[in-house]
Amino acid sequence: MPTITINGVKHEFQKGETILQVALRAEQEIPHYCWHPGLSVVASCRICLAEVSTPDPKSGKLMPATKLSPTCQTPAVDGQVVHTDSPKSVANQKAVMEYLLINHPVDCPVCDQAGECHLQDYSYQYGRGESRFKEAKNKKPKKDVGPNVLLYSDRCIMCTRCVRFTREVTGTGELMVQGRGSTEEIDVFPGLALDNELSGNVVDICPVGALLDKDFLFQQRVWFLTRTASIDGITASGDNISVEHHDGRVHRVKPRENAEVNRWWITDEVRYGWKFVHREDRLKLPQLKAREAFDADHAAEAWEAGLSKANDLMATAAKGGLRAGLLVSPMLSCEDAFLLAQWVLSHDPRAELAVGPVPVHGQDKTFPGGFTMHAEKAPNARGVRRVLEALAAGRPVHDAAAFEKAVASGAIGTAVVTGNYPSDWVSNGLAEALRKVPFMLIDTLPTALTGMAEVVLPGAAWVEKSGTFENAKGRLQGFDRAITPVDFAKAESQIAIDLAADREGFRPEAFDGTAVRKRMAAVPGLDRFTTQHHATPPRATVESDMVLVEL
Repeated sequence: MPTITINGVKHEFQKGETILQVALRAEQEIPHYCWHPGLSVVASCRICLAEVSTPDPKSGKLMPATKLSPTCQTPAVDGQVVHTDSPKSVANQKAVMEYLLINHPVDCPVCDQAGECHLQDYSYQYGRGESRFKEAKNKKPKKDVGPNVLLYSDRCIMCTRCVRFTREVTGTGELMVQGRGSTEEIDVFPGLALDNELSGNVVDICPVGALLDKDFLFQQRVWFLTRTASIDGITASGDNISVEHHDGRVHRVKPRENAEVNRWWITDEVRYGWKFVHREDRLKLPQLKAREAFDADHAAEAWEAGLSKANDLMATAAKGGLRAGLLVSPMLSCEDAFLLAQWVLSHDPRAELAVGPVPVHGQDKTFPGGFTMHAEKAPNARGVRRVLEALAAGRPVHDAAAFEKAVASGAIGTAVVTGNYPSDWVSNGLAEALRKVPFMLIDTLPTALTGMAEVVLPGAAWVEKSGTFENAKGRLQGFDRAITPVDFAKAESQIAIDLAADREGFRPEAFDGTAVRKRMAAVPGLDRFTTQHHATPPRATVESDMVLVEL
């Protein structure tokens, strides 16, 4: 393969890559602002300039660099020698940083971007120790550019990433550059607002604190946040995300790069759709019908009573020759579905299995940049169906309408129903049908079924557990638990394990996703849970380059 030498280190590359791409892939830093892998190359910020010596195509002799070249725009050539640490390159880096900070307010202590700001980092690594600019700074306004985004114009360095995003990725073109020179500003076109389905991504790609998320503004310092790899738990997209949380609360959700799924983007629906996790009316303790509610001081007793009642309900139905039914929500993980179905089938091997309602809003929408927003608002309808069909051993797996009809007709004598939707999901028909039979409910939010069920067990939202989702394209992706379940709620997988342990009379074990997937793979038709399972990347350890001095 062809090679290129960057600051004395030789790297292999593929034809078509630029010098900057080669360096970044090799984790060799070259400072850059305007370049982004998902956007066109404009080479306007100039901080990535370097001395580039290229072999003469005829003689093969290395030609000395006559000027600094933008590494983001210069193609890599076999035998090239690049220096970003030469005196000329370093002088350019210092000059660019000095120019960018001339009119910058340097308000890092009150800026939401502090702690993850490229201007802050590069000022420390490549800038001067003090400013030589003594004149008055240009003052620029703060602008409300859309329902989710604020623009602090005086912090902007005019990298134009946001403008290119609205033109090239969303195709909506709300943003523009107005003015010239030091009075240049980003703004929205008259009569338009930054109000497309992907608008929040401009906050992610802004390298400084110019574009800020209204929802996260002044909520939390980023250095207090823990980042956990997860998967979109709202829609069928399977978008890779990072859940950022602190002290048991989610504070924001951001996209996680995956070239095969969502590239660098997520929809605003996914970005802000997690709020139900911290709703005040979350179900937090087991509830038994016709019995006084348990309080927090008796949580262990509540769970013991709830598990026992659920097993008694199933055992009584089996003794009476009644057929059991299980409705598994498409909001649950594949592991949840597997363990719950196994528990139900242990009571009634002929139990009717069904996939819960799958919400669909509108139609799929593909943007000019290639990103697709899915109309299906459930993360795991395919995964749940795959698991239930494997366990049903040839018997049909119903949809929600067929399950409702079977309950209403009396074909199902007792039921286990799961919810976990971000909003009320119960249809009038399902509620009326379930009035006729004793049933158990596992859910996260109160619905019309909560007061009707014989026993209610509080489940966990997807950010409160680990598991696997299968997206609209059939890709199996694992996600990690970000926060612990609220109060005394439990993940559905753990509830299923506890139910099985209560029935058999032994101490329950803790849920182990890897072990459960191995069990799943042993079932005909589910081997892909070990052969085609995409796990989350290992958590990286970041070491600070700050020098600590003991006082």
